[in-house]
Amino acid sequence: MKLILALAVILQVYVSNTVCYDYKEVLQKSLLFYEAQRSGKLPSDQRVTWRKDSALNDKGVNGEDLTGGYYDAGDFVKFGFQMSFTATILAWGLIDHQKGYEDAGSLEEGRKALKWALDYILKAHVSENVFYAQAGSGVADHNYWGRPEDMTEARPTYMINTTHPGSDLAAETAAALAASYLVYKDLDSKYAQTLLTHAKQLYNFAYTYRGKYSDAFDDVRCCYNSSGYEDELVWGAAWMYRATNDSTYLKYVDNEYPTIQYYIGFSWDQKAGGADVLLAKITGQSKYLTKITNYCEQIVNSQQRTPKGLIFISQWGSLSSTSYVMQVCLETAALGVNTAKYRAETKKQIDYMLGDTGYSYVVGFGSKYPTHCHHRAASCPDKPATCDWNQFSTTEPNPHVLTGALVGGPGADDDYTDLRSDYVHNEVATYYNSGFQTIIAALIELGYSD
Repeated sequence: MKLILALAVILQVYVSNTVCYDYKEVLQKSLLFYEAQRSGKLPSDQRVTWRKDSALNDKGVNGEDLTGGYYDAGDFVKFGFQMSFTATILAWGLIDHQKGYEDAGSLEEGRKALKWALDYILKAHVSENVFYAQAGSGVADHNYWGRPEDMTEARPTYMINTTHPGSDLAAETAAALAASYLVYKDLDSKYAQTLLTHAKQLYNFAYTYRGKYSDAFDDVRCCYNSSGYEDELVWGAAWMYRATNDSTYLKYVDNEYPTIQYYIGFSWDQKAGGADVLLAKITGQSKYLTKITNYCEQIVNSQQRTPKGLIFISQWGSLSSTSYVMQVCLETAALGVNTAKYRAETKKQIDYMLGDTGYSYVVGFGSKYPTHCHHRAASCPDKPATCDWNQFSTTEPNPHVLTGALVGGPGADDDYTDLRSDYVHNEVATYYNSGFQTIIAALIELGYSD
């Protein structure tokens, strides 16, 4: 019996190491997910046709047009911090892994996905020191289950300003616009300059008026609480320096870096890991490379893993957490540090997500994937059928396939059940896909795709 079990393990390892996934297909499908998350008036080339125009009356307190942008997850709130972070990561991939997008035939679609967020962000930045942080109430929205086009509840909007600052949000948004400037500077110089102008204003706002955005207004605390803003000041300054080559931003980094030098990780709330590898790349200073290398060594060599090999960072959105960590380690590998090791580990983690356990956690990819992801619009049948909390409770699969969405993922024991009600493991989010998608583009660029 022991011999049989040993042979089974060897066979499983062999199979998992020899399966080749079509990363180009994964990238293409991930971009479809972003189309499914669009808010506002949908364009004529919209490919996810079961989605319709929605939230066409989103306005600021002074009547400013706040239509467009992305719904955050399976709900219909537009959270500015998460949208800006998503945009930063998408832009990073388009800058440094453009060839991956090109090889997948998806460069134009990748730029469209980014621009959908950018156009909304520009609308939301209504003056130098005023930025709309959120559209829709998380509390009210989570009491509704149905199609986005059928929403009837009020959609209040919330801002940060000089009396209610949000340095983390403003600096992250500056990072998104600065990174996107690099995407567009040779494509559309006028648009790129607009992005950079807003980036400079937002970074100055972030640096001058200090505070956490989740202290600026109550509603966001239902869903996202910031742990601090110093890491975003460093991260934002790093992107501003990369975009402008203005050494003033490196002085800002030097001023703020001592407060985050012992931070670890990379996520929507934690930018230290991303800042370290970015600063190592653009400054060449060894202190940043040493720090991110030590972190990646800890992750690869010592971090908790599930029995089937997933590097496990957090219970909520486990696959997204792993993706972001592996993204910064893959960028570290590109700087010549433990290159083969980090690339192999990153591929291993991505292949776990795509089916090495016999199950794909990307909706619509592979032969077995989630069919009950926590997503209101996908769960609703086409009109004239009713969609309400009864639809939430049904055991039937979602009528619409939310193609390309990375679900939250398994628990520490590889435990996962495809339940619509399990938002911890089965919800989706725009920022879940952004780090994952950027890794996919890098792996395609490296020639790993089937």
